Amino acid sequence: MAAPATLPFTRSSTLQTLSRSLSPRGPLALRRGFLHLPTLAAFPRLSRAPRLSRPHASASAAAPNGSSAEGEYDYDLFTIGAGSGGVRASRFASTLYGARVAVCEMPFATVASDEHGGVGGTCVLRGCVPKKLLVYGSKYSHEFEESRGFGWMYETEPKHDWSTLIANKNTELQRLVGIYRNILNNAGITLIEGRGKIVDPHTVSVDGKLYTAKNILIAVGGRPSMPNIPGIEHVIDSDAALDLPSKPEKIAIVGGGYIALEFAGIFNGLKSDVHVFIRQKKVLRGFDEEVRDFIAEQMSLRGITFHTEQTPQAVTKSNDGLLSLKTNKETISGFSHVMFATGRKPNTKNLGLEDVGVEMDKNGAIVVDEYSRTSVDSIWAVGDVTNRINLTPVALMEGGAFVKSAFGNEPTKPDYRAVPSAVFSQPPIGQVGLTEEQAIEEYGDVDIFVANFRPLKATLSGLPDRVLMKLIVCATTNKVIGVHMCGDDAPEIIQGIAIAVKAGLTKQDFDATIGIHPTSAEEFVTMRNPTRKIRKNTTAQVDSKDEVVTKK
Repeated sequence: MAAPATLPFTRSSTLQTLSRSLSPRGPLALRRGFLHLPTLAAFPRLSRAPRLSRPHASASAAAPNGSSAEGEYDYDLFTIGAGSGGVRASRFASTLYGARVAVCEMPFATVASDEHGGVGGTCVLRGCVPKKLLVYGSKYSHEFEESRGFGWMYETEPKHDWSTLIANKNTELQRLVGIYRNILNNAGITLIEGRGKIVDPHTVSVDGKLYTAKNILIAVGGRPSMPNIPGIEHVIDSDAALDLPSKPEKIAIVGGGYIALEFAGIFNGLKSDVHVFIRQKKVLRGFDEEVRDFIAEQMSLRGITFHTEQTPQAVTKSNDGLLSLKTNKETISGFSHVMFATGRKPNTKNLGLEDVGVEMDKNGAIVVDEYSRTSVDSIWAVGDVTNRINLTPVALMEGGAFVKSAFGNEPTKPDYRAVPSAVFSQPPIGQVGLTEEQAIEEYGDVDIFVANFRPLKATLSGLPDRVLMKLIVCATTNKVIGVHMCGDDAPEIIQGIAIAVKAGLTKQDFDATIGIHPTSAEEFVTMRNPTRKIRKNTTAQVDSKDEVVTKK
């Protein structure tokens, strides 16, 4: 058991803890784990073991790990950024270990800038939460279509008021900002409004005022990134797309990742004319190939136009205010909006990191070790700013692990095995574990179970909606190493399935589980025959009744 937080955090005690509890394997040990997302290319690059805090003065030897003697520093922890990871780490450090904590964050605005941010961070203010609210709002049009097959009739077509949706969304964001402020206040944390900049390894300047801390945590997240092409000033990013004064009539969305697909679904559902431009042949690079094909087909059936293998070259604005997008293949005109969803970059500009020796990679991400420590002993970083796995729940996990390492005398690595994720496209995607391609590379011999079927609801709606469900099983151990779904409620279903994958359950465990009927989810426990068996030397295709299932 790790030493209690009240004991001194000495090098000898920590080395004993490390020798008892930490595996000698480095980051590459994750190769046998389940997570192979594209962001793993930026997995922690510092291979050294965690370096332990050196007391600033002899008085601090009597202070708990991560804390300082009274008067030595203004705070035990100063966090730059009040997003998900920063708030979680700050709250745990204060409430669990009694640390003196301050957090700085810029004033709230719905669109981020160099001067504006807001307590709550990207996920709460201009990411997961407002995006999901707009997804909810846009889904009604599809449900209106479905309802006709169930006997509903409308004398006039339902109309949508964009201004009502945006106003209600912004009211909810203001409420959430207040909740996050209360969380910090109730935890005894000092909230300082302004832009933070690191002056030295133990000092942060917030709009010119200096604060000292034994530990500094950087949790500033990321910002949308757009290419420098002619006419880029006419383009909006995902921040602006969540707060437009009017709904787009015709929109070009450049990008093939999850942000692009989510906004394509939103605007398509709100009856905009949506065109998606991608540089590759398929959307969602890094996802399972079967899922990539399926989601593109389903979105196309809903009226979204995909332009593949096209690279944007310029955006021009005509006298009537409409926009044209020129690519390497064609020029299309008449867009009311052009949106770029071409990735995000760590928000490390003007933080003073270079001046204090904090190492960053070529993309500006902060390089950290397995414990989220930077190249400077007293400075740590969690969340999207480190570009490991850019998901809110992962930032929460990293924040909690950091607190144990820095304040709990319990060096803790974030656990990146079997991290589930979702794309809130329409239809949505949920996934956990390996893709088929990754599983073949990792294990060689795998069994693939696929169900591609028409859901019960579509039998009366008459719409061409289908569901794809997929299990990937290691043929040697019979463990389920990957689960993928595209269809209604996929994220909700995969969250539960992720527990089974994380626990290492086998295909027999799935088969022994009783299904809930009638549901789509029951397919995960009723697929008995493999659709195909992949072996190292040969690929055996197995005919299966589960390959195409029609719900009855």
